[in-house]
Amino acid sequence: MQKFQSAYAIGKYIKMSPHKVRRVLNQIKGRPYKEVLMILEFMPYRSCVPIWKVLHSALANATHNLGLDKNNLEIESAYVNEGPKLRRVEPRAKGKANKILKPTSHIMIKIKSIL
Repeated sequence: MQKFQSAYAIGKYIKMSPHKVRRVLNQIKGRPYKEVLMILEFMPYRSCVPIWKVLHSALANATHNLGLDKNNLEIESAYVNEGPKLRRVEPRAKGKANKILKPTSHIMIKIKSIL
């Protein structure tokens, strides 16, 4: 009987659209930790930086809190939720105003030991 241990990390209020973060997270689900680092390093998207930081935080939680070896880790689940939107106003002609919504994201990455 194999016992799986998992650790996770959450990055909150990241100033990026969840749609843009989701396209990167879908590429890394279920892959080994070292392979994910290579993928994130060479992907051309801006959302790779906060995902990389959350992934390293999850790794630190796994090694420090659970004593897991980083060579035997893989991504169990990775998802993003929509955070609150920052509401801004853009002035328009004839005294009118347009609404600007600046989205935020909450990223959660869960990693598990494969041995």
